[in-house]
Amino acid sequence: MIAGGGIGGLATALTLHQIGVPCVVFESVREMRPLGVGINLQPNAVRELCDLGIGTDALDRVGLPAKEWALVGLNGNDIYCEPRGLLAGYRWPQYAVHRGLFHVLLHDTLVARAGAGAVRLGCRVTGYETNADGNVTALIERADGSSARETGTLLIGADGIHSAVRAQMHPDQPPIHWGGAIMWRGTTQARPIRTGSSFVGLGTHRQRMVIYPISHPDPASGLATINWIAEVTVDGSEGWKASGWFRPIAIDDFIAHFEDWRWDWLDVPALLRGADVAYENPMIDRDPVPTWRDGPVALMGDAAHAMYPTGSNGASQAIVDARVLGACLVEHGVTAEALAAYDDRLCGPISQVILRNRGAGPFGLLNLVDERCGGAFDDIDAVIPPDERAAFMAGYKAAAGFAMEALNAAPPTIAPGARVAVPA
Repeated sequence: MIAGGGIGGLATALTLHQIGVPCVVFESVREMRPLGVGINLQPNAVRELCDLGIGTDALDRVGLPAKEWALVGLNGNDIYCEPRGLLAGYRWPQYAVHRGLFHVLLHDTLVARAGAGAVRLGCRVTGYETNADGNVTALIERADGSSARETGTLLIGADGIHSAVRAQMHPDQPPIHWGGAIMWRGTTQARPIRTGSSFVGLGTHRQRMVIYPISHPDPASGLATINWIAEVTVDGSEGWKASGWFRPIAIDDFIAHFEDWRWDWLDVPALLRGADVAYENPMIDRDPVPTWRDGPVALMGDAAHAMYPTGSNGASQAIVDARVLGACLVEHGVTAEALAAYDDRLCGPISQVILRNRGAGPFGLLNLVDERCGGAFDDIDAVIPPDERAAFMAGYKAAAGFAMEALNAAPPTIAPGARVAVPA
């Protein structure tokens, strides 16, 4: 049983179907719709999607391969840039995708392969009971107000940062952590900048923009869907006071922070004012927990490791979680021992990534530039030497699991054709 039909839950269900483990996803929404804005899928996640039979043809329908990752200072000069995906030498591309379209792609692929009964919409898992026979019962609330109990061999909590499964597993966990950063996110139809498929981080840790396309340009107009994130850090000591964690917002409510961000290659105010839609949400995460497992129950995705979106690896890690879980089931069967092996492999290392992202992740280079010169410079090498910049980025890639040499040389997480022997 899988609590939650987001990216992580659906990737888990697709993996279980591939290795022959019957499963069902319980998702609280009544209808799957393509909600959200842009996300990045790192090469380690694209590798796993390809092994699931979701290749570049499918991903090109919901996004496009990234060509470049760049950090830019306040006066528009480059701090660091590098090729990404295939151009960098990876065996798999990095993709920038529309989150909602990608989510629907996973859902529709699962239903086509496993049948409509694989996903039960309007069903929210509110808790669980472990049974004397080793099985687990999920407690379910339906959208119509009724309740149900479903018993299975294992329960995977893929129910996000507000996870009910995690809350029961760790009842004394601290509240959601907000460090003071407010993000405004949206999309605009505009011409792509730089390579035409560049991920650009611009500004300082106190005030920055992230900009990248999530669609191929229209052949007639040359316009693409450009995903942008505008971010400002304020005093967060009193906690988040707004009336929700994610809400629509008017551009005029925040554009004053970026009105003078204009260079010959980018006009930020024009980009923001051309938005199709904009949302406000705080940059939040949760403190790491010592284990993601409670007997026949395990956490994955944001339920396990909600992290700041500074490394573009939240969705990627959820996909990797699903595949590592599948590999442990192949090795240990559909057992609590498989969940223990999964927990041993990922909980500790990924908890460190949470803390790295809280410390600005790869955007930490912007912090260093700000500390050393206030964000404006003529010669970046005089501010941060090339070797120091390269070492900083290499350390993050290694921690997040997409260091190129290691990934390219790694065998498949799940061997082709591997299946689990499921008792009748």
